[in-house]
Amino acid sequence: MRLFTTRRALLPAALLAVALAAPAAADSPRVATLDMTGTGSVTAAPDMAMVRSGVVTQAPTAAEALSANTEAMTSVIARIKDTGVEARDIQTSDFSVVPQYRRVKPNDPIDHSRELVGYQVSNTVTVRVRDLGGLGGLLDAVVRDGANSIDGLSFVVSDADARKDAARKAAMADALRKARLYAEAAGVDLGRVLSISEQDYSPRPQMMMARSAMEGAADAVPLEAGETTLQVRVNVTWELQQ
Repeated sequence: MRLFTTRRALLPAALLAVALAAPAAADSPRVATLDMTGTGSVTAAPDMAMVRSGVVTQAPTAAEALSANTEAMTSVIARIKDTGVEARDIQTSDFSVVPQYRRVKPNDPIDHSRELVGYQVSNTVTVRVRDLGGLGGLLDAVVRDGANSIDGLSFVVSDADARKDAARKAAMADALRKARLYAEAAGVDLGRVLSISEQDYSPRPQMMMARSAMEGAADAVPLEAGETTLQVRVNVTWELQQ
């Protein structure tokens, strides 16, 4: 009987504590905010290029394919260095040895059995070209010296992050302009900035040449670097004063 009485006595106290806490939470003022996105961009002429080039060989055995590939690739790398590219700007980016199969009965829709016919070895290097004036000659040289795979070519702005500072300022100014417009239309004032976040929307370097076996290349491959657009987007949150 005593235990029952104690529990009944505690129950109203717990309910009273909840009741007292509820108004305190309800009384907390809700901060009105305005979220706005701004964009800014600048253009810059690329001053470097990235080239992926290599050698693909096939042979009945893996050892034969590897030997032929090594010989050709050694010649290609030597030629790249002969054009003035430093060793620090040459990096192996892909190497693979893949067995090659063919269907035993290619015209049989049921029998999909295969047999091993050889091996393919691929070795690719990524080359950073700091002198765009010699890019066409480099491509011609490596193709003539054994490279039969050009994965792609992209142009790069080496100091892109520093150049994007102007785009950052433009993006912030764009966000502020639009925020002031909305605040005025709503009859409120912009308060302090609560948060700023950046999103980098600059396009990644695009490969401009599809993989292909290049035979009979011209003495100087014609190339145009053009301009690259560097874009920044910022998200800004303001507190509103009403």
